[in-house]
Amino acid sequence: MANNSAALDSVFQALADPTRRAVVQRLGRGPATVGELAQPFAMALPSFMKHLGVLEKTGLIRSRKHGRTRTCTLEQKNLAAAERWFADQRSLWASRYQNLDSLLESLNGEERES
Repeated sequence: MANNSAALDSVFQALADPTRRAVVQRLGRGPATVGELAQPFAMALPSFMKHLGVLEKTGLIRSRKHGRTRTCTLEQKNLAAAERWFADQRSLWASRYQNLDSLLESLNGEERES
């Protein structure tokens, strides 16, 4: 559990940055070269490569070099872990809201009976 928690923490930390979120979003449409990924951002390539390094270290992306071209792809495994965490939270809170709704309905019914 602690290892899963650490992996999830690193995914959320990586996705906390808007540049990295944009890269993940773009790679959701398919593989892209580093040049294609860097093009929309007004930063030097070494700075952009640091963002890719963070994403690669957390396992959100993978890159392969073919000649002089590095192509990145999205890795679904760690992203799926974050999605499962959100789904679990959504389910937990939906249940809590349903319990609250039931309590309020019963209290409202008691007021009408009085």
